[in-house]
Amino acid sequence: MRKPLFTTRQLIARLALIAAAPVALIMLFLWGGGWLDPQRLTAGKLVSVLQQAGGEHPGYRRNHAKGVCVTGRFISNGNASELSRASVFALGETPVTGRFAIAGGNPMAPDYAAPVRSLALEFKQADGAQWRTGMNAMPFFPVASVEGFYELQVATLPDPATGKPNPKKLESFVRKHPEINQFFAWAKQNVPSSSWASDRYNSLNAFRFVDDADNDHLVRWSMVPHAEFQPISEQQKNDVDFLQNDLEQRLSQGPLKWDLVVTVASAQDSGRDASKAWPANRQTINAGTLVLTEAIEQKHGPCNDINYDPLILPDGIASSDDPLLSARSAAYAKSYNLRTREQSRQAGARL
Repeated sequence: MRKPLFTTRQLIARLALIAAAPVALIMLFLWGGGWLDPQRLTAGKLVSVLQQAGGEHPGYRRNHAKGVCVTGRFISNGNASELSRASVFALGETPVTGRFAIAGGNPMAPDYAAPVRSLALEFKQADGAQWRTGMNAMPFFPVASVEGFYELQVATLPDPATGKPNPKKLESFVRKHPEINQFFAWAKQNVPSSSWASDRYNSLNAFRFVDDADNDHLVRWSMVPHAEFQPISEQQKNDVDFLQNDLEQRLSQGPLKWDLVVTVASAQDSGRDASKAWPANRQTINAGTLVLTEAIEQKHGPCNDINYDPLILPDGIASSDDPLLSARSAAYAKSYNLRTREQSRQAGARL
């Protein structure tokens, strides 16, 4: 009779060790989802408060719900290849699928009422890797932290009694997050443009470009328009879809272009605080030109199924230590999963 490899006690101990790994993973998953700490801020809470602000619109993004797909290409001039080894910055062209949108969770909102506009892009490199980026037409983020963004959404929710935000809640928020005063000052003097085509879109968050020698370079980037700025007209204020109508009209006359301008940080610049703009005298590099040639309704367009997660990055581009990036990534994934399930149910109901 062969002697058993393990005694009963040893076997139980080994099984316990084997079981410990998946249990630990499950516990990490539960902790990460906020299930073990109801007070912890989670992606679900972020998405929920955004939905409260914009209303329930199944099948749509929870923020920047109203938009339009665009396609085109990025023509690199090779200038940024010294900072990043990503193939998108080598001389040549990269196909792009993008999406213009306005802020807010209501897909039927009038264009003129949106305080912020956005441009998201997916660059498809020849090696199969992708670079996805979501940019906004404002110079800096309103707050410095994830908690601040969540608390801002809560503070600006309409009071059921008045239909407007409670001034006392907003005052309390400003005292806790004074950095937002800079954003309020910008918003007060900002004149909305007449077109998505003439807006400048900024990454806001910092990232790291990695060169061939594995050196890191802290950067931000902007899409700087070729189209001349013109303020929104009185006539456009009567057209709830004027941005999309203007875009289609412009594209019928030819491509629309932006320069991708990379700003390189100095040693004293922080990559952790998107509420602070870097000084205007920082080094900038024109990395090439974005050329958009076609607009497609988002419901049937190529951008509809893209999650523009800012942490989908190719080799040569990496995340900074800005905590907003991981929060954005998690919230985008939560929103994507919700709306795709809703779209599937809607499609099934029509069969």
